Amino acid sequence: MPNTMRKTTTRKSASKAPKAQQHIGIVKNDPYLQPYEDAIRGRHDHALWKLGQLTQGGKQTLAEFASGYEYYGLHKTEKGWAFREWAPNATDIYLVGDFNGWKEKAAYRCKRIQGTGNWELLLDEDKMKHGDLYKMHVHWNGGEGERIPAWCQRVVQDDETKIFSAQVWNPAKPYKWRRKRFKANKSPLLIYECHIGMAQDAEKVGTYTEFKDNVLPRIVKDGYNAIQIMAIQEHPYYGSFGYHVSSFFAASSRFGTPEELKALIDEAHRNGIAVIMDIVHSHAVKNEIEGLGNLAGDPNQYFYPGDRHEHPAWDSLCFDYGKDDVIHFLLSNCKFWLNEYHFDGFRFDGVTSMLYYSHGLGEAFTNYGDYFNGHEDDNAICYLTLANKLIHEVNPNAITIAEEVSGMPGLAAKFEDGGYGFDYRMAMNIPDFWIKTIKEKRDEDWKPSSIFWEVKNRRVDEKTISYCESHDQALVGDKTIIFRLIDADMYWHFRKGDENENVRRGIALHKMIRLVTASTINGGYLNFMGNEFGHPEWIDFPREGNGWSYKYARRQWDLVDNHDLCYHYLGDFDKAMLEVIKSEKDFNSTPVTEIWHNDGDQVLAFMRGEIIFVFNFSPTHSFTDYGFLVPKGGYEVVLDTDAKSFGGNGFNDDSMVHFTNFDPLYAKDGKEWLQLYLPARTALALRLKHEDEEKQNNEQNKTKSH
Repeated sequence: MPNTMRKTTTRKSASKAPKAQQHIGIVKNDPYLQPYEDAIRGRHDHALWKLGQLTQGGKQTLAEFASGYEYYGLHKTEKGWAFREWAPNATDIYLVGDFNGWKEKAAYRCKRIQGTGNWELLLDEDKMKHGDLYKMHVHWNGGEGERIPAWCQRVVQDDETKIFSAQVWNPAKPYKWRRKRFKANKSPLLIYECHIGMAQDAEKVGTYTEFKDNVLPRIVKDGYNAIQIMAIQEHPYYGSFGYHVSSFFAASSRFGTPEELKALIDEAHRNGIAVIMDIVHSHAVKNEIEGLGNLAGDPNQYFYPGDRHEHPAWDSLCFDYGKDDVIHFLLSNCKFWLNEYHFDGFRFDGVTSMLYYSHGLGEAFTNYGDYFNGHEDDNAICYLTLANKLIHEVNPNAITIAEEVSGMPGLAAKFEDGGYGFDYRMAMNIPDFWIKTIKEKRDEDWKPSSIFWEVKNRRVDEKTISYCESHDQALVGDKTIIFRLIDADMYWHFRKGDENENVRRGIALHKMIRLVTASTINGGYLNFMGNEFGHPEWIDFPREGNGWSYKYARRQWDLVDNHDLCYHYLGDFDKAMLEVIKSEKDFNSTPVTEIWHNDGDQVLAFMRGEIIFVFNFSPTHSFTDYGFLVPKGGYEVVLDTDAKSFGGNGFNDDSMVHFTNFDPLYAKDGKEWLQLYLPARTALALRLKHEDEEKQNNEQNKTKSH
């Protein structure tokens, strides 16, 4: 019967010309992808197949599938306590802890659920209490050891022994959310990347509460509408910046309690701030006692076997995205943070490492063929696609951002178009461009055409998060933009009145670099904590090499607060810059329209909506009556990098309205000449004034004159 059906279908299709297959969305948008359309469709179909398998052909939703955290781990029930763990290689599991003297006792022995790799223990309410420390004592053929449960939601470290343990967490008064529903403002998304522990002035580990009380108000005042928090998932080594995760469902206790983290997120929401979590699903710490490295005698339970087991550059373990149980673990992890803590989305770390068997190491990625030559991990691609579908199913307004350096096409395109479904991708080319430019080019050789091309270098169907520098550029071994520009003079000549030429140059370029980057975004803009005001110190976490010092693992807010120093100039400019961007309705969707560039003059001008941005990158040449053709009317200055309030010279009179001059050659296009004074190494933003505004201003001026 099946063979007959196939033959009949073949004869019918041969009787008329086959219908041409429509190109999938990302190929429609980029014809250069046509040679790779089969591979693109193959990845798309793989995700559809896996989605059908996990949801049992649609009998359940992906969100219902990704509910493992409600089953596994330790939970308080009406009858007492329920503990479950997936450990197929174990032969015996006991819970040991404060409640039984850390000894194996029959009452705390788990039972294997027949026909599965799951273990379960049901206990009466009096068998453990809130605050008790515990671990699993796992036995397997040939060995045994204490382990922290993979699904546990609370892990703490002993101050003296430094040993980590799981902790029973069932407070008498669970946190009550004041703002239960929140919708992130993405037009545009202005992200303040931050780290809880190093956010305080004091030389110590900061807390969730201190961040809420001391730092969050600064972020609100500065005008950002999102924070991206690093190092939330529990990690044994503080200096790993949170990237060597051990307990994926536990919020790091070194910063405080779950309730304190929830209070921070709640307060952010009450102030209109979205909270994005830096999530690490690209690898895991190798530790066996604290982590997943050898949970029950099988080092490959969660991770790839053989040559793909360890990450060659990160000294960590690589998840096996081909296992349904691993996908279940990771998808459940995404849903957990959204539901339990009300995070508004995720920035996925290390996506490049996930996409390729090589982890992207040593590869140039110079043409499209490099993304479709068979060295891609289809399992990881499928997982990322499903993760995006799940996250937006749980919260349709959620934000997902991919940290990806190779330029994989379709990463931030819609799933329906053959993409992987991220909302944004990090524009990682931009900070690399600025570092290379500052390091290798004289100021006289900065070309506006190259700058303009680089800050707009993105795929038409993918939104990006633009940034000049993130935490990556602030770490020991690298340099922030301000330090590359000024170096040691920051320590000796950053007091007002004592600035030398090197400091004045650095302050001017720091503002211009940020403005040209932020004003050309198509999705969002990101800044790392303190970089907005030119924080002078690099980040160096406590380690043996620095005597376990916290001196450089903090932020010196007193510098920007001290108006005798120059730091506040940069911080004030950053705030004013964001205000200008937010003042233009639907800034993201307004096209970036080039008006003029001249590499010889080092001048660039472009328009977004009713705002004109003009840059003179020349270090020595100022121009009088420099003209551009723009829509006719009057233009008022809304931002001037050279304003004295931002540490400039104040060469322009920013109270003037600049009116265009008629030219009959361009009258039919509605264009006239706008002529401006452009001091060297400065930038202006000007907004078109409407006639009713001009009339109102004229009437006010008349009233004042009388």
